[in-house]
Amino acid sequence: MAELDWKTFHLPDEIEKQAKSGERYREFLRVPALSCGIYTLAAGAKDLQAPHDEDEVYLVISGSGRLRIDGEEREVTRGSLLYVRATSEHSFFEIEEDITLLVFFASGSQD
Repeated sequence: MAELDWKTFHLPDEIEKQAKSGERYREFLRVPALSCGIYTLAAGAKDLQAPHDEDEVYLVISGSGRLRIDGEEREVTRGSLLYVRATSEHSFFEIEEDITLLVFFASGSQD
């Protein structure tokens, strides 16, 4: 098996790298059909996301708030697993506690 056939990641390390980056989102994996990253929003922050061209899955690692998808709202807390269809309007709001999310995009184009 070639090295490019698989990779391993340690989630606490990826969260630390994202925090040190100073950015809200840090991608740590990109292959033709998938990309993954860590996304954080501080308590009280405004989520400025625009709809994406790819299906997306969020896993809430820590924190709490609400997610609005195409006008519907859901509470999100640690352990919430959220699917958002491509091109759906969505954003996190009423962030009560800093949120850290593991994000999976269904097709990571290689630019």
